[in-house]
Amino acid sequence: MRTYVVTDGRARPTRNTLEPDTLLVAVDDPPAACPRSEKRGLLELCRRGAVSVAEAADYLELPVSVTKVLVADLVDDGQLVTRAPVPAARPTDPQILQEVLDALRGRL
Repeated sequence: MRTYVVTDGRARPTRNTLEPDTLLVAVDDPPAACPRSEKRGLLELCRRGAVSVAEAADYLELPVSVTKVLVADLVDDGQLVTRAPVPAARPTDPQILQEVLDALRGRL
């Protein structure tokens, strides 16, 4: 199926805050049924737990850009919410790690 059919001819999502690592979560009680099978599949996937836009695109076998359009539609309809991705861990001070290691060795 051509991607413009999936997105009703739109090339851009209604919001520009969606990144490939943005997390998607389905709301508990979606307000309306989704007629498109791609949107239904996306909602079913997100009901299992938080999923990134990139993971959803892979699951739907669609480009990330097309998935963003579908996600934006579902967010606008109140069926999905987005969450910022978990930030990457920052490197820890080597001095603190050495103190923890020394304390653990002291207990053995």
